Amino acid sequence: MTLTAKDVSWGVGEAAIVKSISLEVREGEFLGLIGPNGSGKTSLMALLSGIRRPRSGEVILDGVPIGRLGRREVARHLAFVEQQAETAERITARQAVELGRTPYLGPLSPWSANDDAVVEATLANVDMAHLADRLWHTLSGGERQRLHIGRALAQQPKILLLDEPTNHLDIGHQIGLLDLVGRQGLTVVAALHDLNHAAMFCDRIAVMQGGRLAALGTPSEVLTAKRIREVFGIEAEVEIDIQGSCHVRFQAQGRKGGQSASMG
Repeated sequence: MTLTAKDVSWGVGEAAIVKSISLEVREGEFLGLIGPNGSGKTSLMALLSGIRRPRSGEVILDGVPIGRLGRREVARHLAFVEQQAETAERITARQAVELGRTPYLGPLSPWSANDDAVVEATLANVDMAHLADRLWHTLSGGERQRLHIGRALAQQPKILLLDEPTNHLDIGHQIGLLDLVGRQGLTVVAALHDLNHAAMFCDRIAVMQGGRLAALGTPSEVLTAKRIREVFGIEAEVEIDIQGSCHVRFQAQGRKGGQSASMG
């Protein structure tokens, strides 16, 4: 299943936030979306998910303009975990994941044994089966984020969109969550805060700057010292190892050498 943005633009009032972006997400790839705060990442994610409609251009889901599809139909193929995902606190972990089955339920399609099986398998997949009966408000940030991912996976989508999925998580949970996502065999688009995480997990990286697509390519093609300086305004060294993986070391002002770090 393919997802394509064709010359998409969007804004608020007179302010243009997403400016003429064309982007084709390849089936089965993990595409990272990076850029400074205010570069349009979250707005582009909302456009790709169909939550927002572009002022001009269109988003195509498997050959059909996404605006022509109902939300239930979209949700059966594409799942979106927003940066500020909300969940009612008086539900259990299992009930949070059960919400992902909503696109398949209706008057003629009541809850079934298959839905139970999908939820149980998803809880095990995100390593939350042992906490299935715990109330939401008693869970840690990392556990809640795994359940947000679980709810999306329970939709059984072909495409998974994630907006800053590792925000507010410690480093162990960040790596674990991205590894979990990468093992699902889905087409993934993720807006990421950390350049080294993007280099580690993404097949390709799209760079946003001022609402435009500034670069698109493999991590080693995109994450250059020159581009990091131009887009993020900071000096960095980029090391490419013998396997072609790149590692970013940011230069602290007034110090020699650098340090690996995240970059927002």
